[in-house]
Amino acid sequence: MKKYLSLLIAVLFTLNAGGGKAKIVFDSTRYDFGYIQEDKGKVTHSFKFTNGGDAPLIIIDTRSTCGCTASHFTKEPVAPAGTGSIDVTFDPEGRPGTFRKEVKVYTNARKASIKLIIEGIVVPKK
Repeated sequence: MKKYLSLLIAVLFTLNAGGGKAKIVFDSTRYDFGYIQEDKGKVTHSFKFTNGGDAPLIIIDTRSTCGCTASHFTKEPVAPAGTGSIDVTFDPEGRPGTFRKEVKVYTNARKASIKLIIEGIVVPKK
């Protein structure tokens, strides 16, 4: 039994080692909104990415550091050399002043998570 288990593990390792890996490559991982007006409402930036690997890329989840920041992402697997996007929305309501928010992106790529950063300055309501 032990011999068969070792053989099974060796076969699975060999099959996995020959398989490709996805690689997420962003045009940029940081975006500065500059000055935004609190009374104008939410602002959104779309972070574009490419699968630079040789296996399908899957976005597993995204998580923000605060409830004022939300994200939506490409749900379908992205083929090698294919593109996708992650839209990050910031709500400036009640948050005058400088802000810097992070969104962690979890994927099946070589580097399992990547940080996206949005920043700017909220001009308060008059």
